[in-house]
Amino acid sequence: MEEVIDQLREQNEKVPVPLELPDDDRLVEIEEELLINLPFDLREFLLMVSDVVYGRLEPVTATDPQSHTYLPDVAANAWDVGVPRDLVPLCQDGDDYYLVDVEGQVLRWDGGEEAMTDETWDSVWHWVRDVWLES
Repeated sequence: MEEVIDQLREQNEKVPVPLELPDDDRLVEIEEELLINLPFDLREFLLMVSDVVYGRLEPVTATDPQSHTYLPDVAANAWDVGVPRDLVPLCQDGDDYYLVDVEGQVLRWDGGEEAMTDETWDSVWHWVRDVWLES
């Protein structure tokens, strides 16, 4: 995990208005809004690196309700198109979603097929390494 975080920090793009990291209180508010507990790895991801901007993929964020990556809005949109309610979005990619299950495994929802794919990653950190950093 530390190696992946270091890689993300090295790749972080400078932007005019940098993103902010949430604190635990903010994540509790989001959990209350979503009526679901955030999986441990997703919570760690949000607390540690959700301010990173890199490549074409834009994972969810937790501090700016006006952002198109704001977790409660991304989750509402995902659930509206049929993503199972027990999965929490990590990243929207066009019509597809990368989702985190209660165990912390990342799954991919194919928006065109409106179904889960066979693609999985063992954790958010594996997804970051294998998908986001490779995008």
